[in-house]
Amino acid sequence: MDVLDLPVDRHKGWYLSLMAPNIKGPTFAWLDPSRLYCNSKALADCVKDLTNPFHKDTIDLVAGIDAMGFILGASVAAVLGKGFLAVRKAGHLCVATETQNYTDYTGKEKTMEVRLDVLNPGTRVLLVDQWIETGGTMKAAIQLVEKLGATVVGVAAVAIENTEGGKWIKENYKFSHCIPEELQSQIDRKSLNSFNNFGN
Repeated sequence: MDVLDLPVDRHKGWYLSLMAPNIKGPTFAWLDPSRLYCNSKALADCVKDLTNPFHKDTIDLVAGIDAMGFILGASVAAVLGKGFLAVRKAGHLCVATETQNYTDYTGKEKTMEVRLDVLNPGTRVLLVDQWIETGGTMKAAIQLVEKLGATVVGVAAVAIENTEGGKWIKENYKFSHCIPEELQSQIDRKSLNSFNNFGN
């Protein structure tokens, strides 16, 4: 499917077939979801699917995780009419910050940070990232928000894999994702059937 095409039937998750497979090897993620953002309707439908479960929740702020969570997070914030807070990789903010160490999906030890002049006790935050694989990055973002006294209303991502960390998030927080039930097993085995026809 051409990246700018629109199918006649736009069922939930139709845009997932726009995602691109990894062709560069094991040092990269197994797919690139960001291709779907190039299609304006795909991006809009993706954000709609992510925000639908939270329309009745009180949300003060949307926080997106560096870096791909910035795209979705800012889009979600705009749709909900809320502000956007960037959760950054450590060392990029020139203001006072709180930090949190974590292990990312590649097994690398990293540190994230958030500015101290936004989150307050009682601030209700929706956390957004592009993809949750091992759950380590999102768990650290949750810890960071809660360390500052704010409340995590929920977690949103294009997909949440059923890893130990992904299951922990699903069991402990309200969540949304874009994966229809019949595709979850493909996500968990890291191989989408749509990749068989990719580029054709």
